[in-house]
Amino acid sequence: MASRRVLSRSEARAFYDRIGAWQDTQSFYEAPALNALIAHGGFEEAGAIFEVGCGTGRFAEQILRDHCPSDARYDGVDLSGTMVGIARERLASFGGRVAVRQTDGTLTFDRPYGSQDRVVATYVLDLLTYNDARTLIGEAHRLLSADGRLCLAGLTWGDDPLSRLVSRGWDALHALRPAWVGGCRPLRMRPLLRDAHWRETHHSVVTAWGVPSEVLVATPV
Repeated sequence: MASRRVLSRSEARAFYDRIGAWQDTQSFYEAPALNALIAHGGFEEAGAIFEVGCGTGRFAEQILRDHCPSDARYDGVDLSGTMVGIARERLASFGGRVAVRQTDGTLTFDRPYGSQDRVVATYVLDLLTYNDARTLIGEAHRLLSADGRLCLAGLTWGDDPLSRLVSRGWDALHALRPAWVGGCRPLRMRPLLRDAHWRETHHSVVTAWGVPSEVLVATPV
């Protein structure tokens, strides 16, 4: 993971600006993993949610509409200006409860220590370098309240013949040219969490249409 070339921030921004709402076509394999994340993320108890890489706002809309308290506050950030525009429009009906803004790709945020009940990153860590992923995990630890939860989902390695074939093929394409797969590649998220700093509350691999996704929920200790 450390030596693999990933898309630069400018390359990632250009790619996701270009595909726009087409990102939602990935829901055929993402949705089952995101549903598992919702089932174990305890969003019904979350008053302050911060999402890194909010994309089109599809996940935010689902949790705010169906799972979060009616007064829950959601803040989302994304590198892509196109994605930010789509997410703002999609979430406009939630009014002042929602704020979405564009970032320059920095993975530390001007927010108070312990201010968030949930920090969410879905299909984001698989875009990042090892060091950037560790930075984001560390920042999540700083932002979360004592009983908060880090909620992660992303591409991973398969655990049956078909998903192993798909993940190996995906990884091979990423090695050739990351942009062919949107900069994402299979990885295992568990090693990114230092055991001394996190207590895992849920871990699973969810496979849809042969594409394996890892779902991980943890609380800071």
